[in-house]
Amino acid sequence: MDLLYLLEGSDFLLPLDSATSHVTKPGSREVQPGEFWDVVVVTAVDGSQRKAYELQISEKVDRKELPVGVHYKVFSDPPGPKIGNGGSTLHALQQLNDIYGKSLGRLRVILIHAGGFSQRLPSASALGKIFMAVPLGDPIFQMLELKLAMYVDFPSQMKPGVLVTCADDIELYSIAEEESVKFDKPGFTALAHPSLLSVGTTHGVFVLDPQEKSSYSEMENASCLHFLHKPSIDKMRGSGAVCKQQSGLFTDSEFIYTDSTYYVDFDTAKSLLNVLTELGPLSCEIDAYGDFLQALGSKATIEYTNNTANVTKEESSLVEIRQKIFHLLKGTPLNVILLNNSKFYHIGTTSEYLFHLTEHTALRDELGLLSSAFSVPVNENPEGSSGCCIMYSVLNASCSVGAGSVVEYSRLGAGVSVGKGSIISSCWVSPGLSVPDEAFMHSLCVNHHDQTSFVTVFFGINDNLKYTVGTPAYMEELKFFGFTLEKCLSMWGMEKEVLRFSGDASNCNLWNACLFPVCSDQQSSFLTSLNMLQAIQSASTSPLPKDTKLMSMQECLQSKNLEEMLELRKGLYKDIIKGRLSS
Repeated sequence: MDLLYLLEGSDFLLPLDSATSHVTKPGSREVQPGEFWDVVVVTAVDGSQRKAYELQISEKVDRKELPVGVHYKVFSDPPGPKIGNGGSTLHALQQLNDIYGKSLGRLRVILIHAGGFSQRLPSASALGKIFMAVPLGDPIFQMLELKLAMYVDFPSQMKPGVLVTCADDIELYSIAEEESVKFDKPGFTALAHPSLLSVGTTHGVFVLDPQEKSSYSEMENASCLHFLHKPSIDKMRGSGAVCKQQSGLFTDSEFIYTDSTYYVDFDTAKSLLNVLTELGPLSCEIDAYGDFLQALGSKATIEYTNNTANVTKEESSLVEIRQKIFHLLKGTPLNVILLNNSKFYHIGTTSEYLFHLTEHTALRDELGLLSSAFSVPVNENPEGSSGCCIMYSVLNASCSVGAGSVVEYSRLGAGVSVGKGSIISSCWVSPGLSVPDEAFMHSLCVNHHDQTSFVTVFFGINDNLKYTVGTPAYMEELKFFGFTLEKCLSMWGMEKEVLRFSGDASNCNLWNACLFPVCSDQQSSFLTSLNMLQAIQSASTSPLPKDTKLMSMQECLQSKNLEEMLELRKGLYKDIIKGRLSS
């Protein structure tokens, strides 16, 4: 179950050499019809994110890092209320229909949900989760290339339609050599993975037809009676979702099948377009999994439409919209491909990111992930560094990086030390500086008062950036590195009344707290923020200079200088190539 299997037989995605863990990017040969996706769609939350995605994809195509002859489209959600990944799916289908018309019925489309601000992994907020680096390849892979590699065999086994997937997960599977994953049935067809019952409480769970006896081979096709969205274990048992082990293929005596990626055939995609026509402008978030898949299967009932327990923000129109979706999709088949020898990995949070890239030996072995990828020095474990992950970075040979830490898109000067379990992203760290354990530090380039400036945001790895209070008067409930914000402010010589929250005044959280200094260059930005962090951890004072301008993470994204951020990466690229040639 490694990348060699996933890429084998592809002319434009070359196989992984198991001896060297070296994989090259897609070549420049134009793909032939039916051989790859006709259209690759990436969704974005707004126009600004769409521009960022389009620019990065354009540069990848120019560098011949993506297959040629494929249409790459980025569709942003319409202005107004958040519409969720279900709303994004509907709007993407509408835009595809507007562009391709009747010819859409002949196309194979992959739709990758990448909209959102990645508040649980802020290093991916500015440029997008789909462009997160993966320690693999030369030049380095990002999630976009990895997703396309994982599904490289699907288009040739797929009737016209749309494959729906997310930007921050990885699915690996093994099947018999003579078998293939086929998407050729009407309705929805979903991939299903055997999982612990506890996993099902945060995922979608399939209730299979008990009349269909399982052979428990590596891959099976099955019918789903109905779909449960984040059910309790009691609900799983009561619905007949729990399976009993009948072979040695599974490690647990009881398991369930959970969701990941799904396919919609073209005729059903047209039905989804009718959903958008029926609903009109969306005023609430729709879930592409919970709100679509729960309407499917012969045993689906309308009861789920009133259950808002798993909804982030409940809107009055949600139940009505769910009921319309149910009636429009009712009776649509839900086919399931049981991948009995498969694994599903989610990397959407700081803790998941660190674990999978530095500690999770199974994933590292399956994908051939490296400890040091496209970086200088070129050795796998720089002096004083082990159990860490370094990507697309230039480090002085005397640097040390602690176990469980990730350094990406950064420059580290002589004698720099990074503690354990930390993330250093897009930073320029001056010689001799020390970053503590479990710290997240990420530098962004921003436009501030018509000048190019830098802000380095910093958080504790386990800080909850989304936890919200209704007014600044309750800011003591917001924990920053384990301390109250009021205590942190006092260490920086600030009164709590001075702290500003950007955006909606009734939503105060670490995401929109204006805590981070605006500086003229990348190095001084990092140093200033590091001094603030060290003051917190040492319980000492480090007053900020008078008239220091402070921004929130939210404001940084609103004023990000996308072009300059990408130029900084190009500079790193040149220095890495130069450093490798001279080593």
